[in-house]
Amino acid sequence: MDQKFDYIIVGAGSAGCVLANRLSADKLNSVLLIEAGGWDLNPWIHIPLGYGKHFENSKVNWMYSSEPDANTGQRRIFQPRGKIIGGSSSINGLVYIRGQKEDFDTWDPEKKYGWDYESVLPYFKKSECNYNIKDQYHGTEGELSVSSSVETHLLAKSFVESGVNCGYPINKDFNGQTQEGFGHLQMTIKKGIRSSASNAFLRGLRKRKNLTIITHGHVEKIIFRDKVAKGIKLIRKGKEFEYFSNKEIILSAGAFNTPQILQLSGIGPKDVLNRFGIKEVAILEGVGKNLQDHYNGRIVYKTNLKNTLNDVLISPVKLIFEGLKYIFFRRGFLNMGSSVSAGFIKSKQSLKRPDLHISLILFSGDKAGSKLHKWSGFSIIVRLLRPKSIGQLYIKSLNPLVQPEILMNYFSDIEDRKLLVNAIKTTRKIMESKPISNLINEEYSPGSEIISDNDIENFLSTKGGISYHPVGTCKMGNSKDCVVDYDLNVHGVKKLRIVDASIMPTITSGNTNAPVIMIAEKASDLILNTSKT
Repeated sequence: MDQKFDYIIVGAGSAGCVLANRLSADKLNSVLLIEAGGWDLNPWIHIPLGYGKHFENSKVNWMYSSEPDANTGQRRIFQPRGKIIGGSSSINGLVYIRGQKEDFDTWDPEKKYGWDYESVLPYFKKSECNYNIKDQYHGTEGELSVSSSVETHLLAKSFVESGVNCGYPINKDFNGQTQEGFGHLQMTIKKGIRSSASNAFLRGLRKRKNLTIITHGHVEKIIFRDKVAKGIKLIRKGKEFEYFSNKEIILSAGAFNTPQILQLSGIGPKDVLNRFGIKEVAILEGVGKNLQDHYNGRIVYKTNLKNTLNDVLISPVKLIFEGLKYIFFRRGFLNMGSSVSAGFIKSKQSLKRPDLHISLILFSGDKAGSKLHKWSGFSIIVRLLRPKSIGQLYIKSLNPLVQPEILMNYFSDIEDRKLLVNAIKTTRKIMESKPISNLINEEYSPGSEIISDNDIENFLSTKGGISYHPVGTCKMGNSKDCVVDYDLNVHGVKKLRIVDASIMPTITSGNTNAPVIMIAEKASDLILNTSKT
């Protein structure tokens, strides 16, 4: 294999697949895409409900865990991340949510760097092929398939109706004019098949002669000469290799692995580099800091409706029927993402935009990824859209195969704790209204005996979950705590960019896969325009 390429992309996740597609579209550009995992060959990856099969599958999942924290009951909280072509888009819950307009306007308040909502909307539309909505907010010619469910479960219908009956607006498009209200979610699904970044942007390009893809290649570090990124060193099948770039190296390894690679390469907080005896290339104190995610609470209900995923999995007859329904009609539970319906609401009416996210899941278990209950049940997930609790991440070994030290600091901010407690109480009121209340036998967890604020807070602290949306560890901006500028160039060095969720200054209001794809679309233009000058 050639050792030199115009562009080297580290990580074939949601961002890396888009970058590889756009940068290699010009036959004059030679592109190397490196992925630590393998190809997405397992058929369960492509069946929408199959994400449950890979929640704890180390063949396709980094299987990280955060460090114990007193704020969350001294638990090590599981942090699944995609280690496969397509990255987390190949194992996620398939929900397509962009976030709110104000999220992006907050990134670029003066609207001078091209990250405000009006500027990024064309990039959302560019990648999107929406099968159900055609208006000024959506694209219909992109590679990423986005679609509404082909059928609406009675629980989903009742959940939305109850939200509306409680005074919240109906919302037929959470990615349109406003996010506020109750409605049904759209998924990255194409005719019953997962539309991952791999399927959408990469799989059809494998014959491009100017695109080289390396799988099972774990990047150790970036090679610098006089603060110019020249190449990368990787391990593959126990052997070390070096590859060099003519133009740029682009890190798209995600909010955990990108800062890890930077720190191992000599870019990061001074005390971290000194502790491990790493030669300093650039002291950037923000590398690994500003770590954010959506902490949540799970309310589980027993239902009198004998048509949940729980019921399917405990009945061989129903299981066979669901399989046939999917094979022949692409319908049923197998054609379902994690959440099917949601409510984006305000914790108080004085707010200008929603700060809470309530979603319905048509199954129940004691925790995410666990075996489902042997009775008819469903779950409601209650999230803070913009939590104030901020974590950090550092290497804990010079061995790149050792996971970084992940200090999430979940549920530490006092306001977060108060807000999520009240969010649980608000959600309970919605679930006590008709028609959803007619389908509920009892609240299984946290249970009707958990009423006081202290008890609810303790429940959230010891049993709360996460949304698997880590972002922010290589913050974009020009202040001292930022890692990249508004063109995503790493401060203090040359020919190195970061394009993934780590560059988000603040977390978006919802699922993060769609915003990451948008970031990669915009970054592709930035990179190609730089190449022309």
